[in-house]
Amino acid sequence: MKKTLLVITALSLFAGCATLSSQAVTSNNSERGYISVSTSANTEVAPDVAEISFAVQTSDNKSMQKATQLNKEISDKVYSVLSSMLNASNGDYIKTADFSASPIYTYSGNKRNLDKYEVSNRVIVHTKSIDKVGTMIDKAIEAGATNVDNLTFSVSNYDSQCNELLGIAAKKAQTRASYLAKNLAASLDGVRSVDLSCNANNYGTPRLYMAKNMLASVADSEAAGSSPTTISKGVVKINANVNASFYVK
Repeated sequence: MKKTLLVITALSLFAGCATLSSQAVTSNNSERGYISVSTSANTEVAPDVAEISFAVQTSDNKSMQKATQLNKEISDKVYSVLSSMLNASNGDYIKTADFSASPIYTYSGNKRNLDKYEVSNRVIVHTKSIDKVGTMIDKAIEAGATNVDNLTFSVSNYDSQCNELLGIAAKKAQTRASYLAKNLAASLDGVRSVDLSCNANNYGTPRLYMAKNMLASVADSEAAGSSPTTISKGVVKINANVNASFYVK
């Protein structure tokens, strides 16, 4: 009994270093002493995958059919030019993300007036050809894309990176818990609980080229022989966190 009380008192002194708790050790697990620690591991990785969201928006004041036909013509050009720049054998692809067609109204008092018919077609490009992202954006705008709504970078081996970091964080958790237990005249006696998490953040936000109404400026740039739009991909920081509790004896 004296030894058990000594462990309880010592554990309380280290509360500022880690989340600790102790109870008299009995055959009931809910009353066993334990140590809880939180650890993390992280790394920065150069992204090797890009996803770009392009949109083609068209409208006509009188006809939904005309707005839709115009959208189809422009979208086909955008789709064609982007597809020609993708490497399917490397996992690149293009897909339709959204299509909408609706009348747009204006209101004057209680009266609703038809303003126009608007059609929007959105496609997403997934590519590992990071070096072509700027050119893809320029070519899509030249073909008639009206918006570049989103650009994100990621890493293709995210899962394996997370697994490796979680392993490192788990070892750190066990080492830290063992060190604390040793200095409290106790030892670890099994795992009580483990909570894991992993997430990624893109540091160095890419410079997004907003395409709307910029076809003329792109044409001027090409005529002047300038280089493609510069995109800074930054780095992806992957964080792994482990919260673990260990029984002590």
